[in-house]
Amino acid sequence: MRILSGIQPSGVLHIGNYFGMIQRAIALQAEGEAFYFIANYHALTSLRDPDSLRENSRRVAIDFLACGFDPERGALFMQSDVPQVTELTWILSTVAPMGLLERAHSYKDKLARGMPATVGLFSYPVLMGADILIYDSDIVPVGKDQKQHIEITRDLAVKMNETFGNIFKLPEPRIHAATETVPGIDGQKMSKSYGNTIDIFSDEKEMRKKVMSIVTDSKPVEAPKDPATSTIFELYSLFASKNEIAEMRERFQKGGTGYGDFKKQLFEKLWEYFSPMRKRREEILADKLYVDSVLVRGARRANEVANDVMTRVRGAVGLN
Repeated sequence: MRILSGIQPSGVLHIGNYFGMIQRAIALQAEGEAFYFIANYHALTSLRDPDSLRENSRRVAIDFLACGFDPERGALFMQSDVPQVTELTWILSTVAPMGLLERAHSYKDKLARGMPATVGLFSYPVLMGADILIYDSDIVPVGKDQKQHIEITRDLAVKMNETFGNIFKLPEPRIHAATETVPGIDGQKMSKSYGNTIDIFSDEKEMRKKVMSIVTDSKPVEAPKDPATSTIFELYSLFASKNEIAEMRERFQKGGTGYGDFKKQLFEKLWEYFSPMRKRREEILADKLYVDSVLVRGARRANEVANDVMTRVRGAVGLN
């Protein structure tokens, strides 16, 4: 079984990225061959600073390895190191119905957030489909909000198979229901675009500052508080054990503890949770050649599979 996932190098990784993608991607390595790419082609739809793109891409690779990716179990590589994906994107676009892309939620959402309407943004799902299909992927782990991208990929694969013969297998989404949305410090979905993130590998002072700035209501210390509406409690539940979660819930409902104390408890738990990953990151940074060697090996493996698939595609459509 081959597992395919990608992450955009649009900035520093935060705990929303970790629970939204990285944690389950690391766990899935045990189930099959993992192909994980850093989506620098995709990032071009929003990031126009070449130095930042290069820096962010490398940092994502470092952070992914620090979080537990095992290069002996799979391939970690830059999307742009497999240029065949852009050729497949064009071929898929020749059969992609306009109506299918016009119904894509992500395009509408990004326009609503003020992003300019570009061809790249509109055809984003086609490139994502090529990312998935070019590696004969079996499983694609996604959040519920990205399920439509897999549906579009399957639609494109069916269209190609109906038009040119049996070329592609149909990938299956792996929906992780336990963590749909990680809240940011303002209570909205944690996102770089909202400026409400808590970064995984920020220093202690900065992480503490972010946690202590979490927005709360104005209930006094002695008043009972509702854990179901608390960003503090929701974030703490991601890191804590069942007993620790139950204990904090009881203290919320009982009253007598201020939000400041709950924030301190959240910080301690968060700092402790990422401690082994910070240590691993320091080890990676100490070896100047390690990251490059991982990315080179990953790209080599990805290209082997992509070349086989593209030979099949070119033959089917008449380009060989």
